Amino acid sequence: MLRYARHCVPIPHGPTMETDRLSVPTWALARDLRTALRRARDLRFRGVELDARGGLDPAAVTQTGLRQIRKWLGDEGLAVSAVAFRTRGGYGDTERLEGRIAATKAALTLAHGLGAGVVLNHVGDIPPESSGPAWHLLVDVLTDLGRWSQTVGATLCVEAGRAAPADLLRLFAAVPEAAFTCDIVTGALVVHGHDPVAAVEALGGHVASVHATDAVAGAFAGRGRAVILGTGQVDFAGVCAALEERGYRGWIGLEPVEDRAASAELAGAAEFLRAL
Repeated sequence: MLRYARHCVPIPHGPTMETDRLSVPTWALARDLRTALRRARDLRFRGVELDARGGLDPAAVTQTGLRQIRKWLGDEGLAVSAVAFRTRGGYGDTERLEGRIAATKAALTLAHGLGAGVVLNHVGDIPPESSGPAWHLLVDVLTDLGRWSQTVGATLCVEAGRAAPADLLRLFAAVPEAAFTCDIVTGALVVHGHDPVAAVEALGGHVASVHATDAVAGAFAGRGRAVILGTGQVDFAGVCAALEERGYRGWIGLEPVEDRAASAELAGAAEFLRAL
């Protein structure tokens, strides 16, 4: 059962909501990275999420380019919360899989160079049974990426939303410890018929990223829609309390629903979370 925000009691001010760890995606603020960083600073955010598939090609960023981006970040007092590398296919999808693996490894290397600990993506379809060729392929790829992560110092962080928490738990049990982590995307969990609070409780120490998004559920799983933060069905007070209980101190990412008013919406989302 989904827990509705309108019925929950706000939790007290304090360490439960780490509002100094709010992050925004640069592509929502401006196409030009330098301009986006300035706008993030003006909105009083501390972290930014960079897109490695939209203008920041891991294969094309030189060491000189990395130094320039790090300088811009330092000038604005910002840190990179994560590098997004959202692919069309998953890690069990055999079509163009080798290229997807190589590109993910390049994104992990880039993330480390920018001071970020995680690369965000979805894992793709998870087989319903923990056996068979498709399952073993997915486990093998994630294990390989986990070994690469240990080498470069950044880890693949897969979305809990489209992927059910129970399915992710099966994957975590099948791969070496810390081979990958998960990103709690609260709105996506609602859209796909899952309770975000229960997801945090179940996934616990595997959580390395959180995206505070809102949504309303549809008649069937996957048929819901994203809405402005605080107007949907996500129990943010409950999510924050569950994260606090599990010692989460990482970034909390925000995402706008309306591109035309992204800056104002992100500022409003931050104020909503600070008021919890």
